[in-house]
Amino acid sequence: MINSLTGSLTSFDRRFMETMVLKHVSLFSSLDEQALSILVEKMVARSFPKNAILINEGDESDSMYVILAGKVKVFSRDENGKEVIINFQGEGEYFGELSLLDGHTRSVSVMTIENSKFGVIAKPDFDQILAHHPHIALKLIKQLSERLRALTENVKSLALMDVYGRVAKTLLEMAEPGEGDKRVIKQKLTQQDIANIVGASREMVTRIIKDLTVGGYIDIQGKTITINSRLPHAW
Repeated sequence: MINSLTGSLTSFDRRFMETMVLKHVSLFSSLDEQALSILVEKMVARSFPKNAILINEGDESDSMYVILAGKVKVFSRDENGKEVIINFQGEGEYFGELSLLDGHTRSVSVMTIENSKFGVIAKPDFDQILAHHPHIALKLIKQLSERLRALTENVKSLALMDVYGRVAKTLLEMAEPGEGDKRVIKQKLTQQDIANIVGASREMVTRIIKDLTVGGYIDIQGKTITINSRLPHAW
C-alpha cells in the first residue's frame, strides 16, 4: 500500500507509485504515460486517519478524490442522525465527480473507514482533462450510468423486498469467492452497518443474522462474515 510506504520514498518514487495506481483507475486507464504524469503533477496527495469526514452532504464542490490507498464509506444522514449507507469504495475508485459536472452541492457524505490516502483533483484541472481527452468524458458517462442502474436496483429492493430479502441480497453482493463453495465478505461490517445499508432497524438485522448463524448458513469471526451455503429464499 502506498500509505505505508510514503515515509521512506522520495518524491519521485511517490509520483511513480501514484501514477501506477492511476493506471488502474478505470476512468484514467486509457491515458498514456505522459498524460498520467501530468495528472499526477496536478493532483494533490492527502492522507486522512480512520473516521475522518472528507465530504459533507450539502458542501460546495471544487474537487474530486481518487483513492490511492484505504477505504471509505459513502452515506447520507438526516437531521435526526439516521444513516443510510450507499456503498463502500476502495483503492482505485473515485468519488466527488458528480458535483464537478453539474455544479451543485455535494449529494452525499464520505468518511474514511481506515487510514487512507487520496489524490485530490481540482475542478479546473478536471475540466482540462475532459477538454483534452474527450474519450474520458464518454467513459465517465458510462460509469455514471452504471452507478445510476445500481442505485435504481437499490430503490427497487427497498420498495419490493422485505428486510430479510434486502439483507440476503446485500450479503451476497458483497461476498467474494472463498474456500470451496464458501463466500467471504472481507469488508468489516457491523450489524448496524448492515441495517444502515438495507434501511432497517439494527434489532431486526440482528435477529436475521442470528438465525442464519444458528442455521449454519453463515459464520462470523470478529467482523468477517463467511457464507457457507445458499441462503434460504425466505425467513
